[in-house]
Amino acid sequence: VASHQSGHNSGVIHSGIYYTPGSLKARLCVRGAALLYGYCDLKRIPYKQCGKLIVAVQHQEIPRLQALYERGLQNNVPGLRIISAKEIREKEPYCKGIMALDSPCTGIVDYRQIAQSYSNDFRDAGGSVLTGFEVSDINMVNESPAGSEQGLEYPVVIRNTKGEAVYCKYVLTCAGLFSDRLSQISGCSSEPRIVPFRGDYLVLKPEKCYLVKGNIYPVPDPRFPFLGVHFTPRMDGNVWLGPNAVLAFKREGYRLCDFDARDFGEAVTYSGLRKLVLKNLVYGMGEMYRAVFLRAQLKELQKFIPDLSINDLLRGPSGVRAQALDRDGNLVDDFVFDGGIGDIGSRVLHVRNAPSPAATSSLAIAEMIASEVEERFSL
Repeated sequence: VASHQSGHNSGVIHSGIYYTPGSLKARLCVRGAALLYGYCDLKRIPYKQCGKLIVAVQHQEIPRLQALYERGLQNNVPGLRIISAKEIREKEPYCKGIMALDSPCTGIVDYRQIAQSYSNDFRDAGGSVLTGFEVSDINMVNESPAGSEQGLEYPVVIRNTKGEAVYCKYVLTCAGLFSDRLSQISGCSSEPRIVPFRGDYLVLKPEKCYLVKGNIYPVPDPRFPFLGVHFTPRMDGNVWLGPNAVLAFKREGYRLCDFDARDFGEAVTYSGLRKLVLKNLVYGMGEMYRAVFLRAQLKELQKFIPDLSINDLLRGPSGVRAQALDRDGNLVDDFVFDGGIGDIGSRVLHVRNAPSPAATSSLAIAEMIASEVEERFSL
């Protein structure tokens, strides 16, 4: 459980500042964060509300920072305030900035523990969790399974690559990096396509972790598709720096040399990726350069913590983001539900994309998916 996306993310519990007021992403994030903190308290899962500073280091970033503040207020994010350079130093003594947005309710948690707890809840409710069950087929059955006296009460069969089968009344899939392939198995459209982007983190050496107390983020630049490098304390006491965002050559490829011919071929031949690359060519080349050359990444980080040196950094872990893209090269950042066609379409619901930050919003997203299941299947 949580051996891929959920176990390789930054571990941040986001507060909902960035998203368009009234949007689904904004509502889900704010509600999801509140639900997640309550869940952690209930299950005694440790977390820290260490806060976050979104720091402006250039004067031209100040209008965008103030707009973020207004957006956060409209989204009912608690405790937000604009702080001065002096107040930045009081909260983060080694951080250089001219103004910042302080979000005290941003936190950190180990999402592996969260996912394991969800899994335990599911088992306690009578469910079974089968790992290592690679689905090869989802189809309708024409007759009862051998030895079954239940007729066609379970008319959908899921088969794996080992020939094993699970018979179901209804099927709900939330397959992350493989959501497009799994939905196509039951006859759905190939759109939107999942294109994997790897994010590589650096790690502060243990003796330098005193440089960072809470989350330190840049002011987002709307010209670019990803957020940029940031500083993230971890529950184990480490501090992660990054990530970058580069095309992964394998959907579950966490190392630079990881390669899968099918994954790579599908990505580079997809018109949506080519259009995204052309729209962000300079940005993309910069990300690849910083992925290879540590000093280039350091230069970005020193804008916020000037005392950092190359000797303070170690290469750290990586994560792979399941980025949904449409054929025009647009990042899909809203829910995409699909069922397919024919009889199976009334029995299967694929969650092909869930809006980021999906880990923070997971319980709120679950409420929405459950509501969609009840409506689609008339439960």
